[in-house]
Amino acid sequence: MNNTTTLSNQAYDLIEEMIVTLKLKPGSVISESELMGEIGIGRTPIREALLRLASEHLVETLPRKGIIVSEIHITDHLALLETRRALERIIVSKATRRATAEQRKTLSEFAAQIESAAQQKNLNSFIHIDHEFDHILGDACRNPFAAEACSPLRAHCRRFWYRFHQDEDLSESAKLHGAIMRAIADNDEQKAVAGSDDLMDYLERLTREAIDK
Repeated sequence: MNNTTTLSNQAYDLIEEMIVTLKLKPGSVISESELMGEIGIGRTPIREALLRLASEHLVETLPRKGIIVSEIHITDHLALLETRRALERIIVSKATRRATAEQRKTLSEFAAQIESAAQQKNLNSFIHIDHEFDHILGDACRNPFAAEACSPLRAHCRRFWYRFHQDEDLSESAKLHGAIMRAIADNDEQKAVAGSDDLMDYLERLTREAIDK
């Protein structure tokens, strides 16, 4: 991996986090120059990161307006979750079979950490652990096609959480995440897949609640 690719990945992670946490609000106009000053990375890596974010529908380029942070469309979120559910089943199943001993140990530690973050009502720590969990799943499943397809869906879900549910109790979500982590760590594929479905059921319920408000 060359330096430009590394910087592009760094720029992507930083800009994605700004979008997910609503530091860059839906509908806001952003510029390459402003992002260069904000995150301290050059124009080319930022441009590459924005192209990737556009392909994932987190930003869009509009004629005479520039780069716009995409709006959150609540009703589309149910379709997104349908797709994510199918991909998560594949990823969790394969990760349970293929995870290394080190990855299982890390997931066991993450389970305790995400529950602690929920108890402390530390949303930033919770989101960070959740993001790292996604990275481990992507590596452990050894299916880059499923992992790459699911990654932007997870980002949209995190942004949805920040927009509609960040003030809610994190304990239920932490419990659901922790159950998946521990099942993979214990090499229990059936329990891990069931835990993934439980998490998707939970996210679907939150989405319907947001629609009904």
